[in-house]
Amino acid sequence: MRHLYEIQAQVTTNPIPSIDPNLIAVKLIGVSASRACHRHGTLIFTHFLASPNIFACNALLKAFAQNNDWLSTLRYFNAQLVLPNAPDPDEYTFTSALKACAGLVREEEGRKIHGLVTKYGCEWNLFVRNSLVDLYFKVGCFGIAHKLFDEMPVRDVVSWNTLVSGFCLSGQVEKARIVFDGMVERSLVSWSTMISGYAKVGDLKEAWRLFEAMPERSVVSWNAMIAGYAQNEKYAEAVELFREMQQVGGLAPNHVTLVSVLSACAHLGALDLGKWIDRFIRRKRMELGLFLGNALADMYAKCGCITEARRVFDKMQERDVISWSIIITGLAMNGHADEAFERFDNMIEHGVIPNDITFMGLLTACTHVGLVEKGLNYFDMMDQTYGIIPKIEHYGCVVDLLSRAGRLDEAEKLINSMPVKPNVIVWGALLGGCRKYKDAERGERVVHRILELESDHSGSYVYLANIYASMGRLDDATKCRLKMRDNGVMKMPGCSWIEVDNVVYEFFMGDLSHPESDKIYSMVRELRWKMNLAGYKPKTDLVVHNIDEEEKEDALSVHSEKLAIAFGLISTSEGTTIRIVKNLRVCSDCHDATKIVSKIVNREIVVRDRSRFHHFRDGRCSCNDYW
Repeated sequence: MRHLYEIQAQVTTNPIPSIDPNLIAVKLIGVSASRACHRHGTLIFTHFLASPNIFACNALLKAFAQNNDWLSTLRYFNAQLVLPNAPDPDEYTFTSALKACAGLVREEEGRKIHGLVTKYGCEWNLFVRNSLVDLYFKVGCFGIAHKLFDEMPVRDVVSWNTLVSGFCLSGQVEKARIVFDGMVERSLVSWSTMISGYAKVGDLKEAWRLFEAMPERSVVSWNAMIAGYAQNEKYAEAVELFREMQQVGGLAPNHVTLVSVLSACAHLGALDLGKWIDRFIRRKRMELGLFLGNALADMYAKCGCITEARRVFDKMQERDVISWSIIITGLAMNGHADEAFERFDNMIEHGVIPNDITFMGLLTACTHVGLVEKGLNYFDMMDQTYGIIPKIEHYGCVVDLLSRAGRLDEAEKLINSMPVKPNVIVWGALLGGCRKYKDAERGERVVHRILELESDHSGSYVYLANIYASMGRLDDATKCRLKMRDNGVMKMPGCSWIEVDNVVYEFFMGDLSHPESDKIYSMVRELRWKMNLAGYKPKTDLVVHNIDEEEKEDALSVHSEKLAIAFGLISTSEGTTIRIVKNLRVCSDCHDATKIVSKIVNREIVVRDRSRFHHFRDGRCSCNDYW
C-alpha cells in the first residue's frame, strides 16, 4: 500500500494528459481491493474522477463485493442508477449487485435487480445467470433457481458449482453428490463445496474421504475441512489439521482459516495457539475486520484473558451487536459484572440495538454476583423495551439467578408460568438451588420432572441418591444407583484440559494414561501434604460411595482438574499462569483446594468450568465463592 500511495501521489500531482484518468483509477482501485483496503478505493473513485465511466464504476463495485462489503456495493449501485449522466449498467455491474443481494439474503431487492437485468438485455449473459441462480438459492427460492439453471443455453464449471452449492445449502447433499460425480470438469471450488456440504450435515467421514481424494488442495479446501471440524465440535481435530495445513500443505492461512481456528481455540482454551494467531495477524498486517476481530476477542474472552479481549475490542474499527455481546458476555463470565453493565450502556449510546445474546450476557453477569433485582429488570427490558421474546435459555438463566439466591418459590413459580415448556436445563437450574439450600422435598419433586423429560439424566439419579444418603435412607440410595445401572445410565465423566507448549492435554478422574503419570501423582501427593498443613479439609461428604474416609479423600485428590493442575506445575516455569478448562462445574472441594494451591505455589490458576471463569490468586477466587 505504501508503494500504491507513492504512485497515486505521482499521477495526482503530475497527470499524464494522454491517459484517461478512469484507466488509472481502475488499476488503483483494483490494487486497493486486493489489499483489503477498498475504503481507500472509494476515496480514489470520489476524489480522482470527475466523470467516472462504466469501467471505473464496476471496479469500485467489484472492490466492495470482493471484500464482502455488501451494503456499500448496493449503495453505490443504487447511486449509479439515479445519478445524471451516469453510464448504463452492464453485466459486470449486475454481477456485483446480485452477489451483494445474495450475501445479504435480500430477495425483494434481488428480484428488482433481476428486472433491471432483463431491461438492459443481460439476462442470458453467463456471469449474470450464474449470479441469479446463486441468489435465488441463497434466498430460499429453490424452484426459481432450478428453472434458471435449466434454461441456461451455455454452462461453465461455475454454473455447475452453483448448482452443487445450492443443493448443499438446501440440505440435499445426496443430490449435490450426484451432480458432483457427473461433472465433466471439477474445480477446487467443486471439491470444497462438497466437503462443506457434508460437514454441514455432520457427515465428517465422507467430507474427509473427499478431502483425501482431492487431486490438489488450496487454502479454500483446507478451510472447508477445518471449518467442518470446528462447526461439528471436533475442535482438537480442527487445530491439528490447521498445523498440518502449514507443515504439509505449505499454505499460509487467510482470514477464513483464522476465524475457524480461533473458534476451536476458544472452545479448547488453547491460549498459546490463539496468541500465536494474534501475533501472526499483526505480523502480516492483516486488517482486523469484523469477523476476524470478533473471533479474536471471543477467543481471549473464553480463555480468561479479558484484558486482551478488551484490547482487541477497542482496536476494532467496525463493531456490530455480536462484538458488543462478546465483550459483555466475556466480562460477565470473568466476574466483571459492573463493567459488563457499563459496556451495555455504551452500546446503547453508540446506537447498537441489543439482541437475545446480549441479554444472556447481562443475565449471566447478574447471576454470577447475585444481583437478582437488576437481573429481573433486564429480563423485563427484553420484551418491553426491545421487543425481544425471551427464549428458554433466558428463562433458565433467571431461574438460576433466583435459585442461587434461595428464592426457590419464585423460581418454581416462574417455571410453571413459562409460555414454553420448560426443558431439563431449566429444571436443572432449580435443582441446583435445591441442592445448595438442602430443600430435599422440592428437589425430589424436581428430579421426577426431569426424569419425565429425560429418563437417562444421570445428574438427577446422582442427586436423588445423594439426598437419600444424606437423610440416612441408604436402602433408597442403593436402589436409586441400581436403577441407574439397570437403565444403562452413565454419569458424564469429569474432564479437564490444559495447554502446555501448544499441545492440549486431556485428563479424566483417576487418569493414568499420561506418560508422565508418575510425576503427576507425585505432585498430587506433595500438594495434598502441603494443603493439609495449610488447613485444607477434604469435603468427603461429596463422595457417596460406601467406602472409608481415607478412600474418599483419595478419590477427591484425583479429580480431573487436580491432575491437570499438577501437570501444569511440573511442566511450566515458576510464576506461569496455569489455565484449565473443565466440561462440568467445578465441585466445592476442588474449588477450596485450588484456592489453597494458588497460595502455596504463588501462581494464578484460571479454571473455566461449564458455568464461568474462576481466577484463583493468593488463596482467593474471583467468584467470591458464589458460583
